[in-house]
This record gives sequence, structure tokens and C-alpha cells, in this order.
Amino acid sequence: MQRELRDLAKPAAGTPEKPPVDFKKLFVRVGGVLLVVWILAIFLVRWLGMASVIGAGVLTVAGAGVGVWLVRYVKKTQELGALLRNAGDSEEGRQEALKRLETDYKKGDVQASIARAQLEMQEDPRKALATLESIDLGKQLGPVADQVRCTRATIHLQLGELQEARALVDKMELGKQQDVKTRAMFAAVAGEAWGRTGQGKKGLELLEVFNPEDPELGEMRVQMWRARAFAAAGAGDLKAAGRALRKLAEISPQLLGMFVGARKVHPMLQQEAKQILMRSGAIPRKMVRQKM
Repeated sequence: MQRELRDLAKPAAGTPEKPPVDFKKLFVRVGGVLLVVWILAIFLVRWLGMASVIGAGVLTVAGAGVGVWLVRYVKKTQELGALLRNAGDSEEGRQEALKRLETDYKKGDVQASIARAQLEMQEDPRKALATLESIDLGKQLGPVADQVRCTRATIHLQLGELQEARALVDKMELGKQQDVKTRAMFAAVAGEAWGRTGQGKKGLELLEVFNPEDPELGEMRVQMWRARAFAAAGAGDLKAAGRALRKLAEISPQLLGMFVGARKVHPMLQQEAKQILMRSGAIPRKMVRQKM
């Protein structure tokens, strides 16, 4: 389980960090809106006097403030992403990253807390949960709160705590994230949670929006096929579940161990995963029979 959590939490290596927001496009749109606001304000001066100009000025200042905050937020997100990538797989790198999070960021910094949890979940899922649960979601912007919910739900799923995961994903607004990778990750977590708690059809419909073989989503290929297997099993679609398991086996037969030995896994998934493992020869038949 800890190896699986480590793989899920590990950022993609060797790829540049892509900004989650296209600033050029965003600022062009905001500038266009403000231009229209000022044109209307000038036009309405005749009837409203300086009130229209003051209103346009207030909106302009507010827009500039939001823009500054957004730039700083994205910059910090990129810095933390680089920190996580540089931590690598070594214990020394992980400890160094945790130390930097402690010294370089203020206590209560939500982005730093999320990064800390991603490091902690590799070795101590319960500690990572405690870090994430310390964040007051009611005080966070919707997308940030949903990111915390998604990470918490991921850990609960790995621990077999299905109802806890389901309660979190039910509160997530899946369409509010700008980045396609983030939307795909949310779909994978929500789809698996729904698939394992009696909403398999709903989970499968959500997951089918994304193509796990899309090169842009390559780093989440395992999570997405895993989620499809659980959702398909929950929906009673044996053909789709088997296909998802075979796709995972193509990546690495050892990935099927999450279905053979994990808690609260659909019996059909367990049986199919065992048969694929035996046919592949990755695990001796005698060993698989003993686990059965």
C-alpha cells in the first residue's frame, strides 16, 4: 500500500512544470471586460455622473488585486511542485523537502500543507491525513478546498475507508478546475469512490470522458485504469473491468496486486486479477492459489 501511495503522490519526472493557468489568455479576457466597463462608465456619466467612473475604478482595482494574487498563487504552486520533484524517491530527499517546507513557508500555508501531505503519504498515510484535516476547508477557495478533498479521498481509498472517501468526493465540484490533468485526477478519484460504493455506472460515465492513453495524461495512466476497473466492476460491466485490468498488466503485472491483496475489493476483480497474473507468469500459480 505504501509503495502504491508513493507512486500516486510522486510528481512526473523529467517534464517541465506547466502553468495551470494561461495568463496571457486570462489577462486578455479580463482586459476586454474592463475596457467594456470603462466604455459604459464614460457613456453613463451623462446620467449617473462621476458614480459610473468611480464604479469602473473600483472594478479595475479589484481586478488588478485578483490578478496579483493569482500570479503569486501560481508561482508558489510551481515552486512547491519543483520541490516535490527534487525530493525524488530517496528518504534523504524527502526529509530535506520536509525541512524546507517547515522553514521556508509560514505555518498554516495551505499550499505548503498540501505539499507536506504528499510527502508524508508516501510513508505514513495517517500522518498525511492529519495534516490535510488540519486545513479549514470553509476558509479556502473552492478549487483549493477540492484539491484537499481529492488528496484526502485518495488516501482513504488506499486504506479501504470507502465511505470516508465517498463523503469527500460527493462535495467536489469536478468541473471547476482549469487544468485538464487536475480534472482527470479528480475524475479518477471520484470514479473509483463511486464505483466502490454502489455508484459504478455514475463513476464509469465520468471516467469515460477522459482517455487514459492520452499522452497528456500519461503520468495518471495507472490511476485512471485502476479507477475504471473499480467503476466497471461496480457497474457490473465485466468486459470493461477485464480490459482495465489487462491494461494495468501491460504496464506492470505487479500493479494487479492492489486488487489481489487489498481490502474491500469486488470479488470479480480479485478473481480476474488472479487469473491474469497466473496467465502472465509474473507470479507462480502455486503462490496465487495460496493467496486465494
